[in-house]
Amino acid sequence: MDAQGRGRAGDNNVDPADQWVFDPNTGNYELRLDHAGQAPARPSDRKTPGSRRAARNPGSEGGDTDTRPLPTQRGRRNEGAAAEDGERPSGGRAARRAAGNRTATATASGPVGRRKPKPKATGKKKALYWTAGVVSFVLVAGCGAAYYVYQQLDGNISKVDVGVENEAVSSGPVNVLIIGTDARDGKGNSGYGDAGSVGHADTTILMHISKDRTNATALSIPRDMITNIPNCPTKQKDGSKKIVPGENQVRFNTSLGQEGRDPGCTWRTVEQMTGLKINHFMMADFNAVKELSTAVDGVEVCAAKDLNDPKSHLKLKAGRHIVKGEQALAFVRTRHAIGFGSDLDRIKMQQQFLSSLIRKLKSSAFSSPGKLYDVSQAATKALTVDTGIGTAGKLLDFGNDLKKVDIDKITFATVPVLDNPKDPATVILNKTAADPLFAMVRADHTLAKGKKGKGKKSAPVKKAPPEQVRVDVTNGGGPIGSAQETVDWLQNSKAAKLSTNAGNAPAKLAATRLEYAPNQADQAATLADWMGLPKSALKKSAQNAGDRQPMKLTLGKDFKAPGSPIEAPTETPDGVQNVNADDKNVCAK
Repeated sequence: MDAQGRGRAGDNNVDPADQWVFDPNTGNYELRLDHAGQAPARPSDRKTPGSRRAARNPGSEGGDTDTRPLPTQRGRRNEGAAAEDGERPSGGRAARRAAGNRTATATASGPVGRRKPKPKATGKKKALYWTAGVVSFVLVAGCGAAYYVYQQLDGNISKVDVGVENEAVSSGPVNVLIIGTDARDGKGNSGYGDAGSVGHADTTILMHISKDRTNATALSIPRDMITNIPNCPTKQKDGSKKIVPGENQVRFNTSLGQEGRDPGCTWRTVEQMTGLKINHFMMADFNAVKELSTAVDGVEVCAAKDLNDPKSHLKLKAGRHIVKGEQALAFVRTRHAIGFGSDLDRIKMQQQFLSSLIRKLKSSAFSSPGKLYDVSQAATKALTVDTGIGTAGKLLDFGNDLKKVDIDKITFATVPVLDNPKDPATVILNKTAADPLFAMVRADHTLAKGKKGKGKKSAPVKKAPPEQVRVDVTNGGGPIGSAQETVDWLQNSKAAKLSTNAGNAPAKLAATRLEYAPNQADQAATLADWMGLPKSALKKSAQNAGDRQPMKLTLGKDFKAPGSPIEAPTETPDGVQNVNADDKNVCAK
């Protein structure tokens, strides 16, 4: 990194990590660019009334700059001759050269006198940034010279104008679309992906962070899921716009790369599917996994059995392992050695890897400036983002906004799907489970287990089997045809053959209502679960019903579609695979 823009353009051999030294007055590591005595003083270095600046040799007794050696960067040797007392000159290469030259002098870098030391800076937690097939992080916080680092990090980041530019920091909930592409671009990637392909949305995660920043949910979207892709405006190299026509009933992964689609097309496809408004996207290729896992000195993973996948080239014995580089990439690409060998099994591998990566990045192990710099470089080099977070400064603001979420409140889940009867190589959205899941996320409800409910919970009511559910359905405010649509859904999807279309209700209702008798409580519990009805929608009469008397379901103005929850659930829907990021006992099997 050069020093242009800071009054220095001299020694090209100076490593930025070697120039960060500990300042006892602030409790922070700060950048020292004055190894030749020519750096302009920082505002905190200016003289105060009554004080004088002392010139001294670096490392001389009485200096107010702590020049203890920083943690050594990975792969670098300690340089410089040993001092007479057996210790090496500290403070990095620049300081060591100055210590060997007794004619060189340096200006004192901090205030002197009787002033009380400043309290240590607070809020030094690392900022989190999520990216691509792995959730990557940019970690540049607590550094007094962050701007100096930004100049290089800015040049690492690639941007795509998707026609939407949101602010980096939002006061509401945040949805980040994380895309991992299987394009073969990048050093060492020629053996992966499809030859000549422009890439697909191979791994896609929608990360939702709640408005109060107390919880986060990461939804993995299966690449082979059949879905509809909307029309997509794309910006061309000459600045013009081109509309890429949408397609119906195609694989989700074709939302990127194919027909000229950019990340904005995947963005719009996910918004259409989930009803969640996306704020930003981050995309990276295979190198993101390799470089980031190497920068953090490996990620711990677990295998419940021996794994040998000739497709991904992963070979692991049963037990815990530290993987990085090519081996880390092989781990997140593996599917043939686990479960049924499907993409859904591979998603579980990715969720285990990402959870472990998050735990490592949130740990105290990442406090040295050198390590933060390494990880920042790896993450930003792998990133392609939208213009709303297209600078290192915006990324830092973005990450500082999101870092408040505790690990045990981060949950990975897979969008629920069913086997596609028309094509066994693909899957289709399981709307019965997906709709309440999406509603739960939209309502900022956490999927993390262990959340304490308020009040005393009543004993659960036993549910009746589908063939015993007897109900008349009337339309009291829903779209035209809602009653018949609901009956068809109940009979065909739920095997509730005793459901009947009773026409229009005599009066309009603002909210959907289910009326039932005490001896129909088990039927009502089953129907309420199917329809996603809140407790407020259930109206129990005082008298028991006759043997063949049906319940009465009146669809109100709040009705959207059969099976679409009227009110967002607070518990994870049945059949939704999920894992907590703080669970250290997840093993591939």
